[in-house]
Amino acid sequence: MKKFIYTLALVFSLGISFNSAQAADKPAKNPSELTTEQSAQLEKIKTRVEEIRDMDKSNLTKTERKALRKELKEMKNQARAISGGVYLSVGAIIIVILLLILIL
Repeated sequence: MKKFIYTLALVFSLGISFNSAQAADKPAKNPSELTTEQSAQLEKIKTRVEEIRDMDKSNLTKTERKALRKELKEMKNQARAISGGVYLSVGAIIIVILLLILIL
């Protein structure tokens, strides 16, 4: 059983190092470089979010509040898509942690 675990650890570590070697060959993209259209879109999203934050929401109906929440979620997704980046899900993090515990 120990031999199997060590073999699995070896394959896992070689797989990770192979992916790192492939990633090193590619030119790195700078996610902070945005086009003028993308930066203008981000500014529009920021101003709209500030407007919604400053708004008096106590006199809004339930459907209006729901529409505002939906609009904010859509703007958040747009901002994430424009700015880029790598996101790990909670499930992926848990799987990685469990694999590390089993290996070590």
